[in-house]
Amino acid sequence: MINSMTGYGEAQGEIDGITYAVTVKAVNNRYLKVVVKLPDVAAFLDEEVERLLRCELARGMVNFTIRLKDTSGGSLFDIDESVLQNIIRKLESIKLSGKLAGAVDMANLLNLPGVIRAAEPDEQTAERMRAKILQISREAIENLKAMRAAEGAALEADLKEHCRHIEQGIEHIRGLSGTVVQEYAKKLRRRVDDLLAHAELKLDEDVLAREVAVYADRSDISEELARLESHLQQFAQACEANGQAGRLLDFISQEMLREANTIASKSSDTEITRCVVDMKCRVDRIKEQVQNVE
Repeated sequence: MINSMTGYGEAQGEIDGITYAVTVKAVNNRYLKVVVKLPDVAAFLDEEVERLLRCELARGMVNFTIRLKDTSGGSLFDIDESVLQNIIRKLESIKLSGKLAGAVDMANLLNLPGVIRAAEPDEQTAERMRAKILQISREAIENLKAMRAAEGAALEADLKEHCRHIEQGIEHIRGLSGTVVQEYAKKLRRRVDDLLAHAELKLDEDVLAREVAVYADRSDISEELARLESHLQQFAQACEANGQAGRLLDFISQEMLREANTIASKSSDTEITRCVVDMKCRVDRIKEQVQNVE
């Protein structure tokens, strides 16, 4: 079964009165690219979270975010008192020199860099945070993978439908190709007979046979049809296999388009050309859809 690269997962948990909410979003990308956004208090888990994502996911642009909500009435942040006192002393010194008028607004001082900092958890708290965050991260990733699998099933059904139409086109073209040479021989004979109608010349049957043989060899598409059928079988097998099939499906669809183009260039029959145009439209749709496959 194939998986889509697009998906969304979320999970949350609570520890020490703080709610940790994890969201994982994934969209299409040629390779795996991971962006991890953690609050400062959980920044020590950055590498471990990224390693977990890379272990569970193979392709896509993945955005991982943790948001915190303190429901205990406590604080997730600390005030660096030494920094704040140093700032106040400098402001008082400037005020005494007469270069500063008015009262100092403490609320504005808290917005200065370095005054407010994330609370640093002790070793015991950090370990509890680590266990809880990794647990809900795995839950969010599993939810993401479930959504990817559901979208992948829809993608697979659509891809197989296009492949079924291409198979029908192959059978129709194969049936037509058997009569193309015969029709060409009849048209060639009629044309030559028309040209020689007023001349007392006789058509050389050997020359006509050689011309028809050359045309038959030049327009033979049996190998291309066989290869296209083989590509369809490989495509179906790749869809059924477990794992990341996106790159393989993309390569096979390119080969399918190559064979369809060759068939179009070899055949001059209008009905075959019409069928090939429909097949190429189907292959283009397949190429577009496999860009979503992990």
